[in-house]
Amino acid sequence: MFQDVDAEQLARLYHHYHEALAPGPEKQADNKSSSWESTPQPERRRMVAAARLALLELAAPAVPKKRKYYATPGEADWGC
Repeated sequence: MFQDVDAEQLARLYHHYHEALAPGPEKQADNKSSSWESTPQPERRRMVAAARLALLELAAPAVPKKRKYYATPGEADWGC
């Protein structure tokens, strides 16, 4: 499902909606958000990399987290 999504396309969409939903001071004076093309190249690469990592994490099977401070059932030493 997520393998079909292009990371750059996801980053562009995220940028678009992030700018569109930004509160007043973050928008330009003419009420238009900054374009993807005007975003500095290093920031664009960082957003694409973040989108790629997010897609990989979403596509990965859910791994149950182990509880670090709790014994698993049957392992507790009750001392009774």
